[in-house]
Amino acid sequence: MRLFAGIWTCKDGRRKTIKIPEDVIEQIRSQVNIVDVVSQFVQLKQSGKNLFGLCPFHEERTPSFSVSEEKQIFHCFSCGRGGNVFKFLMELQNISFPEAVKKVAEMANIPLDKKYLEVGHSNGASEENSRQKQLVELHEQAVKLYHHILTNTKMGEAALAYLHKRGVSDETITTYQLGYAPAQRLLKPFFDERHVDYQLLRKSGLFSEDEAGNLRDRFVDRVMYPIRNGSGQTVAFSGRLLTTNPEMPKYLNSPETETFNKRKILFNLDLARTNIRNQQPAILFEGFMDVISAYQAGIKSGIASMGTSLTEQQIYDIKRITRDVVICYDGDTPGQKAIKRAIDEFSHHDTNLNVKVVSIPNGMDPDEFIRSKGADDFNKLLTHAQAPVEFELNYLKKQYNLNSEVDQSRYIAEAIKLISQVNSGISRDLYLNRLADEFSVDKSLLQQQLTPLLKKTPPTRRTPYQASGIQPPAQAPKKQLTLVQTAEMQLLNRMLHYHDVWLKVSNIPGFAFVDDQFQMLYLLAEGYFTKASEYNVAAFSNLISENSLQSLLIDIEMLELPDSPSEQEIDNCVNILMHRAPVDSKLKKKRAELKQATKIGDVDKQKELMVEIIKLEQQKRLEQQV
Repeated sequence: MRLFAGIWTCKDGRRKTIKIPEDVIEQIRSQVNIVDVVSQFVQLKQSGKNLFGLCPFHEERTPSFSVSEEKQIFHCFSCGRGGNVFKFLMELQNISFPEAVKKVAEMANIPLDKKYLEVGHSNGASEENSRQKQLVELHEQAVKLYHHILTNTKMGEAALAYLHKRGVSDETITTYQLGYAPAQRLLKPFFDERHVDYQLLRKSGLFSEDEAGNLRDRFVDRVMYPIRNGSGQTVAFSGRLLTTNPEMPKYLNSPETETFNKRKILFNLDLARTNIRNQQPAILFEGFMDVISAYQAGIKSGIASMGTSLTEQQIYDIKRITRDVVICYDGDTPGQKAIKRAIDEFSHHDTNLNVKVVSIPNGMDPDEFIRSKGADDFNKLLTHAQAPVEFELNYLKKQYNLNSEVDQSRYIAEAIKLISQVNSGISRDLYLNRLADEFSVDKSLLQQQLTPLLKKTPPTRRTPYQASGIQPPAQAPKKQLTLVQTAEMQLLNRMLHYHDVWLKVSNIPGFAFVDDQFQMLYLLAEGYFTKASEYNVAAFSNLISENSLQSLLIDIEMLELPDSPSEQEIDNCVNILMHRAPVDSKLKKKRAELKQATKIGDVDKQKELMVEIIKLEQQKRLEQQV
């Protein structure tokens, strides 16, 4: 049985390992519902006994990620990942087991002894993971330095005044840890004093490098907006130039690094996720200040893409947590074009999202509107959000001179094409009525143009599962199992869940599982049952450090078997493992030897091996008849 270690430092500088006892680990796990944790990152829907959603570990169009509230485990039928609540956070946030225990304890408001809190990297952590954690730590240190300069130094007074002038409160500055990178370059000396590795600094994106290899602060005289990933870790910055300088870009973002890929980041997702889960739509803004102003005004489900074009990964991240999205870009012409692109991106990826659009009047951006009109007026805009087709019809109007009959005809033709894409027959009829009234056209003529378009693009029929966004869990291709592997999975499942089966099989002289991984799980289970009176897969999985064993355990747990085992079922499995499997192994070995003897032309050896193979085949047939 293993214990998991935190790390602390003695007064003399030596680092010692403090182990988190198993009973503490289990106390924390048992007081947290895995559904509550997973739901913060994945939109789950009930289907039978389990809940399903889109897997957070790989992209997929059909949900194959399952969570069992009864067993307190997760499992993806496509990528094979599975485990308990600790394993979920370890996989999702690339953290060690002790770090996952700490996070779960925080979620459950369970006090954890301070000696366990300063956890280090697990022994099995890869060099790459360790480096990524170091890069994140560099950014977290930079956040603290920039924020301190902004809020507590004379150098930061002008930047603080700028933010106050834009209506940003001190509370919001603290929430977002906004900062200031002064004209005097301080970050490099700050890290030099702490003897941070030069190569790590080069990879961080926090510095620019000259031809001689000298590093200088990348951000100078800029208000700093930390960019966090979905787990709340700072991975980059966006800096807004404080003093006007035509030779410098107004906004400067961190370059892409090992921890920062702008195509995969949605600004503020970590803070907005909880509010989105509470049935608020995800409000998609263009700029950081739009998100921050909305948050300060009490609208806390705002997110922003890192650029005007949405990526497939960003859309997927949105889809995992909600079906309701409101696009709220700038009211000027570029903003309207960006809305059109966003609508097209959502449509292209067939996300089944409920997308709506807010048009900010008078060419203003959301930040300007909230500051000038207030939160109440902005909320009114949100309640009157348009369907995408309605926005596109209005957008289309601006492309034509509607005083011209020729352009009117062209607009109507294009408008009918848009209306044909609406799934609801009632909605299509309402749009046709509006079009007929607006241009004094006979509705029947419009209907005649619409009907052929509907025949060309019939709505796709969806099964009840697809309509709800849920797919039965049997759709994923599984690797083919041999008869022996199937027997091992079935038998170990029964042994774990039924004590009488455990006693019967474990008392058979000479019994062992054929496959080493099954035997390892069996041995770990022996240790588990010396302390536990009943089997709990989520508790048992705490004892398993190897990913392959964890995945195997969850595969065993997810087997669909009859409610209770019969004696014949158990006897058959045991017979296959103790008799059939050794024969199969010998046959495989003898056939390999025969192949080699044939290759070298050893006739006597061939005859000898053929006799042995025939005997083994006969033995196999006899055992199958038993």
